[in-house]
Amino acid sequence: MPTAVLYCSDPLNERRVDAHFATEARQLRADGAAVHLVDHDALTAGDAERATARVPVGAGPLRYRGWMLPADRYVELDAALRRRGARLLTDPDRYRRAHELPGWYRTFAGLTPVSRWLPTGPGQAPAPERLAALAAGLPPGAAVVKDYVKSRKHEWDAACYIPDLADRTALHRVVSRFVELQGEFLAGGVVLRAFEPFGAPGPAPDAAPGEVRVWWRDGVPRLVTPHPDSPAADFGPPGAAGGGTRPGLPDLDPVRVAVEALDCPFVTTDLGLRADGVWRVVEVGDAQVSDVHRDVDPAAFTRLLTADRRP
Repeated sequence: MPTAVLYCSDPLNERRVDAHFATEARQLRADGAAVHLVDHDALTAGDAERATARVPVGAGPLRYRGWMLPADRYVELDAALRRRGARLLTDPDRYRRAHELPGWYRTFAGLTPVSRWLPTGPGQAPAPERLAALAAGLPPGAAVVKDYVKSRKHEWDAACYIPDLADRTALHRVVSRFVELQGEFLAGGVVLRAFEPFGAPGPAPDAAPGEVRVWWRDGVPRLVTPHPDSPAADFGPPGAAGGGTRPGLPDLDPVRVAVEALDCPFVTTDLGLRADGVWRVVEVGDAQVSDVHRDVDPAAFTRLLTADRRP
């Protein structure tokens, strides 16, 4: 029997799936899978009981598929579902591990830009001396700032890119602006990552043309797609060899080792082609809250959500 999937409801109609995920949900229903609804606004407001009120009692194992949730809210969602005789297939510890950079960074350290981080709360930019100490752990040169989950790459110069970590004034200015713009949505703290040029030489705030998103189930790469910001068409399944089987796609074997070590059931890895021709892991995420490129075949994607066995 296919795995049931828990979607965010439409904020204007709690009986419908949020429009962003409606095509997926229709395909799942056509495939014979059960679709249940959760109120994302209620979840983020801290009312998990109200959020899960439409989930049938005894629904059993569920895969969440919706908007990002702070890790603490995901804990509350899991607890509320368990009280209703249901459970999330990705437990809260594994969700946090894949969703937040401090959870996955050490496992991928050889494959991704050097990173350091400081815990901080919304609206609390670290003092200049703390930022300088953090920057000392990175290679000299440029860096980018993000929180444990997201960057503000579309405010590249103001709140993302730091041309020279040795410039303490610029470092504090960019980080402070980032914290200000993130507001209440700042996740976990501030992260500094060594800047690596992807695609054409020079900084680029959008996804590089060659950036791909790999979808992993149980340590197996099930689908390779463009990054959601890319205009390119879908790449399709990675092939039995797990990547590197078509021109232009990365060899996934080194990434596979890290994904298996991370031990999370459903994750994404974003890979970018660095200007020197080396593929690098740009980001890791919990696939339940990872966006999918608009051109990906819905039937191919929904098989990721419901398949219960390795291929």
